[in-house]
Amino acid sequence: MKLKLVCYTLIFLSTFFITGCPNNQSENTVENKDNAKTSDSTHISQPKQVESYVALPDNIEWLTNVSDSVFSSQKAQKGGVFHSAILSFPMTFRVVGPDSNGGFRSAIQSNQLSLINIHPNTDKITPELATHWAFGNDKKTMYFKLDKKAKWSDGTPVTAWDYVYTLEFMRSEHIIAPWYNDYYTKEIEKVIVYNEHTIGIKSTKAVPDLHLKLGISPKPKHFFHPLDETFVEKYNWKIVPNTGPYQISDFKKGKYIKFKRKKDWWAKDNTYFKNRFNVDYVIYNVIRDFNIQWEHFKKGKLDAFALTLPKYWHKKSDIDLFHNGYINKIWFFDDQERSASGMWLNQDKGIFKNRKSCYAFAHAMNIEKVIDNVLRGDYFRLSQAFFGYGAYTDYTIKPRFYDIAKVETLLTSDGWMRGSDGIWQKEGKRFSVKVTYSFEEHTPRLVVLKEEALKAGIELLLERLDSTAMFKKFLEKKHDVAWMGWSTNIRPSYWQGWHSDNAHKPQTNNITNTDDPKLDDLIEKYRASLDEKERIGLSIKIQNIIHDTGAFVPTFMVPYVRMGYWRWLELPEFHGTKRSGSLFDPFSSTTGGLFWVNAQKKEETLDAMKKGIKFEPTVIKDTQFKVE
Repeated sequence: MKLKLVCYTLIFLSTFFITGCPNNQSENTVENKDNAKTSDSTHISQPKQVESYVALPDNIEWLTNVSDSVFSSQKAQKGGVFHSAILSFPMTFRVVGPDSNGGFRSAIQSNQLSLINIHPNTDKITPELATHWAFGNDKKTMYFKLDKKAKWSDGTPVTAWDYVYTLEFMRSEHIIAPWYNDYYTKEIEKVIVYNEHTIGIKSTKAVPDLHLKLGISPKPKHFFHPLDETFVEKYNWKIVPNTGPYQISDFKKGKYIKFKRKKDWWAKDNTYFKNRFNVDYVIYNVIRDFNIQWEHFKKGKLDAFALTLPKYWHKKSDIDLFHNGYINKIWFFDDQERSASGMWLNQDKGIFKNRKSCYAFAHAMNIEKVIDNVLRGDYFRLSQAFFGYGAYTDYTIKPRFYDIAKVETLLTSDGWMRGSDGIWQKEGKRFSVKVTYSFEEHTPRLVVLKEEALKAGIELLLERLDSTAMFKKFLEKKHDVAWMGWSTNIRPSYWQGWHSDNAHKPQTNNITNTDDPKLDDLIEKYRASLDEKERIGLSIKIQNIIHDTGAFVPTFMVPYVRMGYWRWLELPEFHGTKRSGSLFDPFSSTTGGLFWVNAQKKEETLDAMKKGIKFEPTVIKDTQFKVE
């Protein structure tokens, strides 16, 4: 997943798995029904801009970076098809507005470059759509020289006016995206045009790490103009022009989505893009069951498969396909911010309006038993929602551990009593809550939690939904307990998920409906603070208050990637970067597109399987980035 430099709305990790997908037809003969025209065939003339240039300030110190280590392989080969899979078809191809915050959004958004990015090993700024950048003396403005080669996928040049339009677009009520409306109004003051390829972006306030805020992506005005109340419906399935290496070329709703590599992509020879994004096509087929995806993978219809789950790494991969060297295994440790994975309690529901009930619920969750018995000790206990952010994380915060005695103390002090069935009751209401999740492989974990919670007098009702339906339920705030994880930014982002502005309303990320004036005040100070030391102090205070709410029960963190992949997929010698959350992410400009398909090896492998020829099995354990 691409690491966005502006704080984009977070994405559910539990709804999108890059694993591989079946391919029963030639990639040139995929059935084309209910599909949309791509931007390559819908070129719209650029609206004429009213030129209003501003004089560029004197004494600007332009910076660039093409000297950090290149994280790709000169051995990479172009060509081939990467077959992947998703558990459900996205609800929309829009990346803003209703129902747009699903997992597949990252595949679309990763093909939309930002002005700048960060190097995945050094964290230094690297160029994307901008070749150079500079920092203003006011500590609120950054200047950017746009790459004159940059083009939208329909051939239209990227210009300064696309960034001016970004503010108009993101502030528009027509996109029905309150978070974006707020962010691009309260956080971004303006875009200044100095010439067609030089801009300034001004923050409403000075902030530390200004580059993490202002390295925004453009919006193609020539495609969206005019923007009106028909936006949500009109663009639900439109293929929007982008600036990245791939574009959706075909899809069938409920069945598949195909991306095609741009062979004449304008950035293909740029320093940090050379020898990356190698496959010609990426095809995601909808396979709604993880076990069925596994069966497709074993038949060679999926090129890679996540072996993160212990039963796949230790047991299910203990078969001839791996022993005979047809499929490789890799265990790769990364070092980055950890997903806030766990149980999110909806405080608008009666039981969880009381903080003692939230604490009791947490103490009834035997997470350690799940790790030891179900996950074979491979996973680690997450302690809180913002772990792995360096100085911004309070590592003294500990999770609430399983403790039946504490459950009893908390609930009896609040007027609860054990009923005849052993479940706590109060005023005729049982302590019975529904836990909503989507991934079938998580069922054994939840079954253990359910059994252990019963011993503590709390009943869990397990509700498994299609990932799209689950996601919709969470955003509509109709859940009791959400079982899911969020993606991350480089710095902790609190306003979206914990400020009362986003509570008690649908389509926001505050799915716990936390509404705490003291927390609001700290979050607002954190957002407004320029001093890094102060921000770190505020971050620590915020995390402690979030912990005190009891609204989030942290479960697991997995500081590594484990994959199985057919031997015709190849990786660089270093395998991945410090920030590689997936070794076979085809798109992310930060860490993706490092692999390639070796056509000769594929032919060799398929022939060897027919003839019973074996290869030396390959099992790689890469600990270069492991944090001890």
